[in-house]
Amino acid sequence: MPSREQIADAVNRYISLLAKGSADDLVELFADDAAVEDPVGGEVHVGRPAIHGFYSGLTATENVQRECELVTLRVAGNEAAFQFRLTVKAGGGIVIEPIDVMVFGEDGKVTATKAYWSPDNVTQL
Repeated sequence: MPSREQIADAVNRYISLLAKGSADDLVELFADDAAVEDPVGGEVHVGRPAIHGFYSGLTATENVQRECELVTLRVAGNEAAFQFRLTVKAGGGIVIEPIDVMVFGEDGKVTATKAYWSPDNVTQL
């Protein structure tokens, strides 16, 4: 099982990549058969190609400014729960504040992610 430090490092890398990385960078954090459900109740993206497609929607536009800040992090066993604040500035912009739960495999790669948020957690700038 990955250590608490390895999991915390992976979460911090994820936050950094949401702000400044590409879909290529983000997908490297995930296992080949990982699943991303974002938001919970929405489409589940299974496998690295599907996850890459999901994050491409966020990272593809060059004129969009992104900032991301980790608010709180809890690690227990091979899982992490964390709240973060993502600001996307394009036109007016938005701030979204989800709580994510990630499960990590033996190799430290993310095997599953669930993002808990709704329109109530989105603020228009």
